[in-house]
Amino acid sequence: MNARSRAAANIAEYSVSELAFALKRTIEDSYGWVRVRGELSGLKRAASGHLYFSLKDEKAVLDAVCWRGTLPKLAFELEDGLEVVCLGRLTTYPQRSRYQLVVESIEPAGIGALLAQLEERRKRLEAEGLFAPERKRPLPFLPAVIGVVTSASGAVIRDILHRLEERFPRRVILWPVLVQGEGAAEQIAAAVRGFAALPEGGPVPRPEVLIVARGGGSIEDLWAFNEEVVVRAVAECPIPVISAVGHETDTTLIDFAADRRAPTPTAAAEMAVPVRGELLQRVEGLAGRLRHAVDQILERQRRHLDGLLRGLRDPELLIAPLARHLDHLAERLRLRSPLLLLEDRARHLADRHRRLAELAGARLLEAETGWRHLAERLRPELVTRRLADAGKRVADEAAKLEEGMRRHLREATRSLETLGQRLESLSHRRVLERGYALVRRQRDGRIVPALAAAGDERAFEIEFVDGRMAVLRAGAQGGSRARRARGGAGERGSDDGQPQLL
Repeated sequence: MNARSRAAANIAEYSVSELAFALKRTIEDSYGWVRVRGELSGLKRAASGHLYFSLKDEKAVLDAVCWRGTLPKLAFELEDGLEVVCLGRLTTYPQRSRYQLVVESIEPAGIGALLAQLEERRKRLEAEGLFAPERKRPLPFLPAVIGVVTSASGAVIRDILHRLEERFPRRVILWPVLVQGEGAAEQIAAAVRGFAALPEGGPVPRPEVLIVARGGGSIEDLWAFNEEVVVRAVAECPIPVISAVGHETDTTLIDFAADRRAPTPTAAAEMAVPVRGELLQRVEGLAGRLRHAVDQILERQRRHLDGLLRGLRDPELLIAPLARHLDHLAERLRLRSPLLLLEDRARHLADRHRRLAELAGARLLEAETGWRHLAERLRPELVTRRLADAGKRVADEAAKLEEGMRRHLREATRSLETLGQRLESLSHRRVLERGYALVRRQRDGRIVPALAAAGDERAFEIEFVDGRMAVLRAGAQGGSRARRARGGAGERGSDDGQPQLL
């Protein structure tokens, strides 16, 4: 046995499983978490929900797997050929003697990669005619029902409802969906197609316009609105669609497929409905112009009728000369005595009378026809209707004025009663009721608030709650007589001999 054979005999012996799992532990301990950049290839979703694929570059291929629970965390849809950066743990699969990367997160290799993918998709869909201007339809002027496709928990739906309430309240039907992450694109497309499938006159009213909305975010956050399934659903929708995704600077593919693009969700609500106050002002202006036009037409017809009446001769003036001529012939006939001449004249007179009656009837018929024609052109029912409307408006305004005057009178009465109660509560009589008295100078009625203010005055008047009494200061002439006359009040003095008022 040579040295090489003796060295080989000293090598430890492993089973297949021992060696495979030893390699697995070595790889996992040596590398742990790694970031790998490469191109996606062979994407395949298993029935279990796990996603299997490969990362490759120009020299090597690395198998990778993304478990079902990790997929909802991805911000964009994966496609073959997309260059990404994967974060995960490197491990082996002993049953197949293969190593693979267990992916925990996937990011695009750069914004440029996403933009390139977006531009390629935009050109392809534009070539199919999905963004053609002739496909776009006008929005309804005042839709009765508005459908909104967005998240039910975000601020977007609140902004839309608030702006609609300010401009022109309408009925809104919300179809809540995810607006980013795994499955968001499918939910958005299903919501648009669901609104389009609602029957006319069904239990759920069919919207006349749709708003597909989302708040701002990065290109990854808005990627669901760039997915082909969403763009096709919006382009095929028979209901006019307003795209309101992101802020004014954000652009997604459904902006090209929608009938109108709004810079923000709030602006989408403004596009959907007009301002109610402006419509009312416009209607009032048109109504005023209509009334003015009707008044002008009636005035022109009245002047025209007056002109026709001035040119129409009185029928009696046409008949009067013929009647006088008939009377003259009758008088001449009466003076002729021969019976034959009389009968001949009678026949001639009857013939002239008949002709005169026919001529008068024709003239009267012509005059009556003219009057009827003028009456029809005047149409008095219009004047009667306008007079009735004006009377109704005057009555309504009078009723409103009367009600306003009554309300103002009631309010003034209540205010006066309140002020009277307050004035009564501040009256000096309330003080007098508690046992106090009010002293005035009898000469001019001014109040004496203190003894020093009395000065040299001798005659005073004291007001109690139940009446007044005149008094004189002690020592004044006639004081005793005055006190007896005013109620018999006696004179009292203080202990030090100083005269007192009472």
